[in-house]
Amino acid sequence: MFRGIGDEGQAKLSRSCAVIIVCGALGSNIATFLVRAGVGKIRIIDRDFIEYHNLQRQTLFDEDDITDQLPKAVAAERHLKRINSTIDIEGIVADVNYTNAERFCSGADVILDGLDNFEGRFLINDVALKQKTPWIYGGAIGSTGMTMTIIPGKTACLRCIISDLPDSVTLPTCETAGVLNTTPALIGSLQATEALKILVNAEVSRGLTMVDVWKGTFDLIKTECHPDCPACYGRYDFLEKTFKVQATSLCGQTRAVQVVDASVTEISFSQLASRLRSYSSVSEDDHALRFRIDDYEITVFQDGRAIIKNTTNESLAKELYDQYVKRLT
Repeated sequence: MFRGIGDEGQAKLSRSCAVIIVCGALGSNIATFLVRAGVGKIRIIDRDFIEYHNLQRQTLFDEDDITDQLPKAVAAERHLKRINSTIDIEGIVADVNYTNAERFCSGADVILDGLDNFEGRFLINDVALKQKTPWIYGGAIGSTGMTMTIIPGKTACLRCIISDLPDSVTLPTCETAGVLNTTPALIGSLQATEALKILVNAEVSRGLTMVDVWKGTFDLIKTECHPDCPACYGRYDFLEKTFKVQATSLCGQTRAVQVVDASVTEISFSQLASRLRSYSSVSEDDHALRFRIDDYEITVFQDGRAIIKNTTNESLAKELYDQYVKRLT
């Protein structure tokens, strides 16, 4: 009944595909609204599990998901199917990087950013521009948030306004600044609204929207395509940035490092479990294999990556991965 959508727009939504990269605080809200709006296919990619402190702002999950040790993508798919059983929802447990980003975003009519780091956002910016797919940037920290709709070839892209990676040491994080739970709720709502506009061919918002929910302020900053932007001219630095082994400290109250080895693309849980039992007790389910080495809890996924908890030492995490995952696979 809303004029901006109407019968024709609702039909377009039902034929559309949205890809949500990471289902945390932003992604939870985005996914909920798009599912309830009737977007026909939604693909959610997330690499992590749910922690208790996530429940303060990640509205899609509950304590049972933590008890069941469900990955966010799996829990999201289950909850969303109970909200709207008529659409296609696909939860993928994976880390988005140069090896798979194009495949995950293939076929999307819009890509939505639920990430918490700029390297991942620059990667998605590259993929979106290369595939000529609209995408919607979003970020939230403390009481402030921002969002920008990017239409390849028509609007400024993320690298037009942020040319280089910000210094991660000086940037505020959820651990240093906290996140007021209404901040990602509002930014996620704005992102979902922009996605609906794109999918029904309505006029999108132009510029960078900045919000402070505590102060009650909204600002729209004009953006323009930068004449020297490499991504706009087809140089996809972050999509072409390869690695052999990558270790990444994960944001959260639990100290953890994710290790991805580009040469390991699939893990046989049964084979790895049989070889690990001489070192440790092993548990496994459909989603992950878990074991302990000294004080470190190691979770291995079928796509070959691992999360090592109780450390922030990336070199140590790589050593543990090499010794107890890669060499035993």
